[in-house]
Amino acid sequence: MKFDELKSLSTIFHVFLLSFTSFQGARCGLVVSPDGPTQVNAVAGSNVTLHVSFSGASDPAVIWFMNSIPVVTWTIGSSVSPDIAENRRNVLRIQPNGSLSFVNVSLVYTSNYTVEMTKSGLGKSSATFTLTVFEIFQNVSLSSQSEFAIEGAERFTLQYSMLRGVVKQQVWFFSGAEINTNSHYSVEERSLVILKPSRNDTGQYSVLLTNPFSSAAVHMNVSVMYGPDEPILEVRPTQPFYLSGDSLSLSCQADGFPQPTAEWVFGGQALSASVRGVLNLTNVQTSQGGLYTCTLVNEQTKNQRKEYVILNVYERPLGNPVCSVHSVNNTHLQYYCLWPGGTPQAQLSFPLFSNTSSGARNFSLTVAASDNLNGKTVTCMADHPTEQNKCNITASSPAKFLPAVRTTVDSEGKIVVTIGCVSEASPEAVVSWTKGNEAVTSGTTYQISSDATQLNIRDYNVSNFLLQNYTCTCRNPLGSQEREIQLRGPTISDSSLFPNQDGTIITLTWEVPPTAVVTGFDIQMKGPDLLSKSRNGTQTRGSSNKFRTIQQKPGSSRSTDIFILDPNLTYRFRIIPKARMTEGEPSKVHRIGPGEGLSGPAIAGLAAGIPCSLLFLLLLCGFIYLCVHCNKDRSRQTRYPVSRAVEKAITTQTDTTPHNLLTGGLKSLPDYNRLQQTPSERSVALPSFVPPPPVRVATTV
Repeated sequence: MKFDELKSLSTIFHVFLLSFTSFQGARCGLVVSPDGPTQVNAVAGSNVTLHVSFSGASDPAVIWFMNSIPVVTWTIGSSVSPDIAENRRNVLRIQPNGSLSFVNVSLVYTSNYTVEMTKSGLGKSSATFTLTVFEIFQNVSLSSQSEFAIEGAERFTLQYSMLRGVVKQQVWFFSGAEINTNSHYSVEERSLVILKPSRNDTGQYSVLLTNPFSSAAVHMNVSVMYGPDEPILEVRPTQPFYLSGDSLSLSCQADGFPQPTAEWVFGGQALSASVRGVLNLTNVQTSQGGLYTCTLVNEQTKNQRKEYVILNVYERPLGNPVCSVHSVNNTHLQYYCLWPGGTPQAQLSFPLFSNTSSGARNFSLTVAASDNLNGKTVTCMADHPTEQNKCNITASSPAKFLPAVRTTVDSEGKIVVTIGCVSEASPEAVVSWTKGNEAVTSGTTYQISSDATQLNIRDYNVSNFLLQNYTCTCRNPLGSQEREIQLRGPTISDSSLFPNQDGTIITLTWEVPPTAVVTGFDIQMKGPDLLSKSRNGTQTRGSSNKFRTIQQKPGSSRSTDIFILDPNLTYRFRIIPKARMTEGEPSKVHRIGPGEGLSGPAIAGLAAGIPCSLLFLLLLCGFIYLCVHCNKDRSRQTRYPVSRAVEKAITTQTDTTPHNLLTGGLKSLPDYNRLQQTPSERSVALPSFVPPPPVRVATTV
């Protein structure tokens, strides 16, 4: 039994020893493996490491290959420095575990890298990596071999360029749609080729460049030149023939890019009046009829096409008929109708006056002026073989008008008053002027314009203008209108004052009657002087209780601004109208600034009003007392029976006595000082008491 047990233990030990020996044999092989991705991307200028790990041996020898060229050799754990290729010592570093690091890596290190580890007696093991170094895109641009593509050409190429960058992928787009290689496009390494470009290829092309660290997109507009296509020739307006004097246009158009230019030839001579293929002919004559040739040319491709048109031009009267009416001796109206030219000449007539009278080219008819022609529209019918036309004329009496008055001063210092009278009328109204009952004629003082619509009056003294009434009369055969002008002296009809928000600036505005003679205005002020500065920089101010002139304005002015006011002080302003040296009534006084309390007249009015009010109250109390006393006396009288009929008559009787104190209320007291009345005259008489009429009453027993 002991032998068997020993045998079993021996078997178990051998099995364990065999298992241990087998396990140790598996660990004796050297194994190298990547400790991370084998496809490594890095941006130029950065640091990157190709990580590896190994097992099965300690301190193996390591060799790194760039493609097939060894660049680093070292034994892990050795105190001897790694052997690194001389031209790569600034970049390559080997880590204690055999990993390879790159410092400030550049594009030249893009390659396949292989690490190989060996251990004496344990064989060799290796691992492979791929390192790709990219640059950030800078200054990417898109260009073409020529400025334009030509329709039907063999090819048109777009290529991109950049200052820096490594492209991982390029994608081309046309108007936002991705382009792939096909029968029309060829996507090459750094370019896009358009095969047989057409006009439909005109648009925006883009390329998108990407790598793991950046992207860039650039755009370019491409225009494809084509044409000219088949010309389209039109004549506007479209009609079989044209009349001398007509305006028409010949249009020769065709699709193309750039837009084809048109050249017109007529009678062997080039016509330079074409704009974008349109030839405008105005006031054409018969000599301009014939064959017109249009040649369309593409200035870039030099392709051209021709087209022809025959233009027929006939004679017609010039323009349109013209109607007018004139005065004959201021008693008759002469109607004119004119339509010159044409073959044959047009026949003209006024059907309103006669169906038989007519004339050629220039026709007139004279009729006596009458009220039924005032405002009546008269038509001239113009007949021509090629067309019928007409014109209208309306005779009217002078319309009502308003005279215009303007005042100036001439170089001699005289006041010049210009009165203008214009009245709408057909025939044109004749204007005449009178002064009082005398006709005005041109001389030293009076000058009448050539058309008599203006009368100029010159004098040094404005009063000479104001002593006369001037009448303007506008007359034609159908009636007359007249207006009388009474000139006024320098006058201001209205004025206003507008301060700014701070009260430091005001604007004065004023109006002048239409017939006032005014050559200027004095702006006057009363109160403190306007703020100013002395030489030492301090503000100075004076004051005056009298109005003084601070501005002078011409007669055309209607407003003025006054600056540098003290908002804490009170100012008064007014405007004095002037006709040269003659002053008119000043405008109302405008005040600005804080209040000044009651004035002297206001205090005097209050002093006079108080005793008057007391007197009125005493009279009122006396009147009330008298009424009460009378009522008491009447109540003491003997009362008799009254029949119902009489009582009814008494109760329905109307009260004819006015109750001034009840109906109107108390009114404001009159200004007795202004009326200069005595106290007895100022009082109001008390109303008298009127007793009721006596009534006779019969007593029935």
